[in-house]
Amino acid sequence: MAGKLFIVGVGPGHHDHMTFRAKQVIEESDTIVGYETYVNLVQDLIDGKEVHRYAMTQEVERAHQCIELAKAGKIVSLVSSGDPGIYGMAGLIYEILAQEGWDRKEGLYVEIVPGVSSLNSCAALVGSPLMTDFAVVSMSDLLVPWEIITKRVEAAAQGDFVIVIYNPASKKRIHQLQDTRKLLLKYRPPSTPVAIVKGAYRESQEVVLTDLENMEKHQDKLGMITTVIIGNSSTYRYEDMMINPRGYTSKYDIAEPQSRNK
Repeated sequence: MAGKLFIVGVGPGHHDHMTFRAKQVIEESDTIVGYETYVNLVQDLIDGKEVHRYAMTQEVERAHQCIELAKAGKIVSLVSSGDPGIYGMAGLIYEILAQEGWDRKEGLYVEIVPGVSSLNSCAALVGSPLMTDFAVVSMSDLLVPWEIITKRVEAAAQGDFVIVIYNPASKKRIHQLQDTRKLLLKYRPPSTPVAIVKGAYRESQEVVLTDLENMEKHQDKLGMITTVIIGNSSTYRYEDMMINPRGYTSKYDIAEPQSRNK
């Protein structure tokens, strides 16, 4: 029996936001592999299956085991929160397969099952902050030098992009977002709207709307399951939302049309 490898994005965590395809391939799989926290998100879907749980820093081991299990005839789901192609495991799987000379047409069947990423789920909770061009940057410097990250942040700031920040802080990593804030204040006013969303659509969910000036007051909300959205020059606050105009008001009158039958 030929094995299969599904690289599955389960979304923010709540099953309501998981795709039909993700549930389908998890059901089809006889083996589940993943970081322990992500496996726990689908615990009720994997009873009776072979399950391999890993710690956070064992990505390489995880990837190799998935590939070997699938080559041995298993139907494997490698589960990730969000989307596996956005700071997820998809890249590492394909890097390993490419090194092995994998043939996509004739070799092991591999399928990415996309999921709702943090940028989508967090944006939905705070209004419409991503209506125009935006940039996504991870503050994790475990694999990317901090100097490169700051260059990317500065380029996004100069370009007036809305900026989405993944992995803004960890127990050992606290200066990155502070440095980023200082950098952004060179290009944006202190009143620039900022959303801090922790654990979107999970029981631990917390949402804070603030601005660049006061962002540091909410350090306790930062962590690896937190996403920060920083507005651009057009972004404004309304009620408990961030709104980023798409540009319709420059071409159209968006006020309610008057009846033509008057």
